[in-house]
Amino acid sequence: MWLKQLTVLNFKNYAEATLHFAPEVNAFTGPNGAGKTNLLDAIHYLSLCKSFFNPIDSQQIRRGGDWFMVQGEFDKEGQPDTVACSLKRNQKKQFKKNKKTYDRLADHIGLFPLVMVSPSDSAIVTDGSEERRRFVDSVISQTDLAYLDGLIAYNKCLVQRNSLLKQAAKGGVLDRSLLEVLDMQLVELGVPIFEKRQAFMAEFIPEFDDHYRFLTDTAETVSLVYESQLMQGSFATMLAQHLERDRLLERTTVGIHKDDLLFAIHGDMPLKKFGSQGQQKSFLIALKLAQYSFLHRRKGFKPLLLLDDIFDKLDDQRTRKLMRMVSDDDFGQIFLTDTDSVRIKRIFEEINRGVRVFGIDDGAAQQLG
Repeated sequence: MWLKQLTVLNFKNYAEATLHFAPEVNAFTGPNGAGKTNLLDAIHYLSLCKSFFNPIDSQQIRRGGDWFMVQGEFDKEGQPDTVACSLKRNQKKQFKKNKKTYDRLADHIGLFPLVMVSPSDSAIVTDGSEERRRFVDSVISQTDLAYLDGLIAYNKCLVQRNSLLKQAAKGGVLDRSLLEVLDMQLVELGVPIFEKRQAFMAEFIPEFDDHYRFLTDTAETVSLVYESQLMQGSFATMLAQHLERDRLLERTTVGIHKDDLLFAIHGDMPLKKFGSQGQQKSFLIALKLAQYSFLHRRKGFKPLLLLDDIFDKLDDQRTRKLMRMVSDDDFGQIFLTDTDSVRIKRIFEEINRGVRVFGIDDGAAQQLG
């Protein structure tokens, strides 16, 4: 699968631009703030129906405009597909494949799989467990629509249970019959999600280990561990046991919404505290490359790989190894950004791979070679 053409209209800092891509490596180069990353985000829209960086769709509209549109022409195993996303201010987002509007955006997820590597990924290491759960969920959801539906239903049920706990705190009376129904629904929805996460991690961790070892030449030992309260026993029993604490805190304190990933370096030392910026970035890149390998295997074709500002905080050795890795036959079409077009050309000349370079300047794109 590859993206042949991208058109953006009134999207972020672009009034209008159409780009024709190579099936292998495409690089957006130019100064910071020119709009390189905005093109990656447009591609992200075509795959996952939303921005990678900003969940508010209306904020993607170019200043002074009332609408935006992003359209892509894909070649998927010889089958052409046109995907378009458009939004008018104060109206519902429209998403179409081959001119047919989706009833549910969730039905599009996974059809054109994509992996994005960005400096903002640092939040996976530095921020709370929600970021790490979001990473796991984003990977599994691109291969399992039932998982995504179950997760949406679980989160709705969780909101209802938390609302019930808040009402009980205000009124002093807890509706036990409604609580019983919500607890049963949480268990029915939560246990399959836990089991799928557990199975995913068992497959994912060896992939991650392989990629990290390749990037770093085993310069340091790291570990990735999945942690869930459901490993400790029955979800239904835990909900009952923690009810009084839940009532006191007015929120549900046990469940798959508390799952986490533990990142460590040099044995059991937390990566967040003891890993250098380069080590953390290598860890994150290995996570994303393992995501790519997982999607490739499950889908049977190669996802898109988007690398935003990938050379920052990586030394020359890791940069060359990364580019050599993603340019081999295990990877498909690649999009990357960098401020230096000369560096891009030199790197790909060194590994004997072609690259199509686009110069980006203040919302204008020009093919350089």
